[in-house]
Amino acid sequence: MVEVEADIVIWLNQWVGRSAALDALGRLIVSDYFVPVVLSLCLLGFWFTGDDNSTRSTNQKAVLRAMIALGLANLAVLTINAHYFLARPFVDYPLDISLFYAPTDSSFPANPTALSFAMASGLWAANRKMGWLIYGVAAMWGLSRVFAGVFYPLDIIAGALIGMTVSYLVGVVLRLIEPLPTMVLRVAREMHLA
Repeated sequence: MVEVEADIVIWLNQWVGRSAALDALGRLIVSDYFVPVVLSLCLLGFWFTGDDNSTRSTNQKAVLRAMIALGLANLAVLTINAHYFLARPFVDYPLDISLFYAPTDSSFPANPTALSFAMASGLWAANRKMGWLIYGVAAMWGLSRVFAGVFYPLDIIAGALIGMTVSYLVGVVLRLIEPLPTMVLRVAREMHLA
């Protein structure tokens, strides 16, 4: 399986440097800034949307779920990284990493994918259309990291599974403690934050 993953990374990475337009797009998407800002703006916009109080409350609970899941997915990846280290593809293979800096942490699992899929899963629970859009952005971010030679495909898949699983578990817990999320939102509304 490792050879198949390496072949995928090498095949994708061969396109780096062949087109200035593709490199510019890749550099934009792979960065630590563009996709996180887009996802954050989506969460912010979703927090304040809703035609009525019920829809707005549902949206805000989804954003709350996404934010909690994001933090816990990050914690899960950090915990895995503390016990397991996998070198980045560019360490083991002669890849062009001119689109991104050379990270030194573990490749497995992909933290950016875990976080972005946790956010997407939180929003998907309330709004399928918005969730699918965010899933698409998250997948594109993960694929761009493989293209740039900093993750293997299974790193991306594992990160996505962690993000979705954590978001599901957060959703279960939020339903079990239901009066609490509603009270948090009520306090936020009284403070003109929601």
